[in-house]
Amino acid sequence: MNIKEISIDELDELVMLFNQYMVFYKQASAPEMYRVYLAERLANKEARVLIAYSDDMQPVGFVLNYHCFSSVSLGKITILNDLFVVPSHRKQGIARGLIEQVIIFSKNNGSIRIDLGTAKDNYSAQSLYEKMDFVKGSEYFSYSLAIN
Repeated sequence: MNIKEISIDELDELVMLFNQYMVFYKQASAPEMYRVYLAERLANKEARVLIAYSDDMQPVGFVLNYHCFSSVSLGKITILNDLFVVPSHRKQGIARGLIEQVIIFSKNNGSIRIDLGTAKDNYSAQSLYEKMDFVKGSEYFSYSLAIN
């Protein structure tokens, strides 16, 4: 397995993986819409994306991170927003490898923590996060408000 940070040049590979990710989360298959969204994030340097490649250099997983800041903690936060491994390559350490790279980057980039969320019924992801010492939040509730 090889993991590398991508640029706009690898957009096709990312879109293919991202579309599968969105379908996994019960969203429509809409590669062209996702292409526009992802191209903007990469062109504006608003996201950092890593892709994992199999030994034969096929894209098999990705992680997409955003950065924000915490006023209370007075520090930079890495948001591990999207993580996906194609079904045929799961349980091979790819997700762990992607997360480990996020941790290394975040430490080197001055982040004070990494935040993430996952579906309540995504037990395999929850198990991995807990094995990697992520702590399930109990201090705060998460709320959102759709604006459109």
